[in-house]
Amino acid sequence: MAEVWTVDDPGDPRLADYVALRDSSLRKHLETEQGLFIAEGEKVIRRAIEAGYRPRSFLLAPRWLDSLLDVVGGAPVYLVSEATAEAVSGFHVHRGALASLHRETRHTMADLLGAQRLMVCEDIVDHTNVGAILRNAAGLGWEGVLLAPRCADPLYRRAIKTSMGAVFSLPWARLDDWATAVPTLQAAGHTVAALALDDRAVDLDEFAAGLVPGQRVAVLLGTEGAGLSRRWVEQADAVVRIPMRAGIDSLNVAAASAIAGYALRPDG
Repeated sequence: MAEVWTVDDPGDPRLADYVALRDSSLRKHLETEQGLFIAEGEKVIRRAIEAGYRPRSFLLAPRWLDSLLDVVGGAPVYLVSEATAEAVSGFHVHRGALASLHRETRHTMADLLGAQRLMVCEDIVDHTNVGAILRNAAGLGWEGVLLAPRCADPLYRRAIKTSMGAVFSLPWARLDDWATAVPTLQAAGHTVAALALDDRAVDLDEFAAGLVPGQRVAVLLGTEGAGLSRRWVEQADAVVRIPMRAGIDSLNVAAASAIAGYALRPDG
């Protein structure tokens, strides 16, 4: 039986998990320290729980109680008005449903090295881009995403929202070591392709045409500003570019991941 309380005071300590959700610095400290993350919206909350993440509590507008009651379990439910939710979270919770869930580390780099297709992100700091890359990888049949230590948190609320819950189903992990990441992928049998503007870059279609069935491929995606580091570009087996027109030299990294993900999609 769910424990349900109506809460009117934004300062109620029971709502501490939901404070200042737009303050990424505060949330990074709080969520890491407390071992939690926040899911927003009925669909995303349901996907998180169906994927096995355990809820700590729910912050709901009353209209969402009945539709989420089947996944609540024994976690406390706090019913709040829109004004109270906004005062606590720092923004208008237009979906009317938030859940705090227990954070888990589910995969390591070693777990993903046997995949046929991997996207590897270097220092991508925008949570929306990280979420979109995860969604693109999952939707195009890639088997995992590896993230450099300085990449944004895939379990941050905005990343989860952009991924539409793909972060819960697609295996992802942090790199063990940025400096040795590319040689480690190569040693595991991956052809490592750096998506970058470089004199030795070949067109994406040309690189795709040279692949053979069953070949393992890892695509390196660089940070929003400077792109991939020189070290990773030089260590890669190939440098690949998406041909551009009209004086535009590159795409947003999430858009580039979708194009590369489709062109290099795995067999079958």
